[in-house]
Amino acid sequence: MHPSLFVYSWLPQTVREAIPTDISVDHHDSSVAALTPEDFGRRLAGKHGVVVNGMAVGRQMMQAAGPSLRVIANVGVGYDNIDVDAASELGIVVTNTPDILSEATADMGIALLLASARRIAEADRFIRAGLYTKDKFRLFWGAEISGRTIGIIGMGRIGQALARRARGFNMKVVYNNRKPVTPGLEQSLEAKWLALDDVFRVADFLVLCVPLNAGTRHTVNARTLALMKPDAHLINIARGPVVDELALVDALRKNTIAGAGLDVFEQEPKLAPGLVDLPNVVLTPHIGSGTLQTRTAMLALAVRNVVSVLEGNTASTPVN
Repeated sequence: MHPSLFVYSWLPQTVREAIPTDISVDHHDSSVAALTPEDFGRRLAGKHGVVVNGMAVGRQMMQAAGPSLRVIANVGVGYDNIDVDAASELGIVVTNTPDILSEATADMGIALLLASARRIAEADRFIRAGLYTKDKFRLFWGAEISGRTIGIIGMGRIGQALARRARGFNMKVVYNNRKPVTPGLEQSLEAKWLALDDVFRVADFLVLCVPLNAGTRHTVNARTLALMKPDAHLINIARGPVVDELALVDALRKNTIAGAGLDVFEQEPKLAPGLVDLPNVVLTPHIGSGTLQTRTAMLALAVRNVVSVLEGNTASTPVN
């Protein structure tokens, strides 16, 4: 019996052509139309492998898929949508796509930082509304970034890529991580480790780059927002639940902080009440890794991982 693969993602032709012909492929482009969990489960039943982009895959779904399921390849570095413990118990390999998206996601962090600091989205809306009728010297004055302090929460691959970019803007880099990076890496990044609360206190621009887990959920909350400078900006390119969105909405309304740039949200695609009404927040729909080159490379790695496992070999980037 030939192995079968369910691909629940955009799938470029170049990647599809790399799948061995003896593997049957059932493809649903999730970027065009999302499946309900029930429909996803029905398509997954009896498959040997699955490439998944965003769909939550828990114990019940894995068990319902049947004993044939051997590998779940997540398109993304984060894999909080997959019950890895359940997969391990059931003998299912889970993989992700690290490294590939670090540079693109760091670019997005800088883009949101600049957009928030320089009020770019506000200025764009102003012009589109037909309000730019004459020169107005005091329009949309924003914040300098050169010489300011960027605080990075999570100094993994993306955090390091972000730090390198920040130094190009002549920013001072402070960070918090579960443990400090090596002295050599700190020196090359010109970065200084601080306790978490101290990063909140000193950062002019606070950028979240941590994975989502029990310890990072709601890292940004009413207490930590109150530690921030009133002219500080918060940028989230990590996972939505790292931020208590209701607390953030309250802080932005009260000008506890100056602004925010969010690429991820607590309950995607739903947003916290009041968030879209705030002028001092820039919102993007989880496009941190969204370049053609990066997304193609992510799909290619996910497919290679599945094929490798189905052929009896080890995946390149397993997480269990």
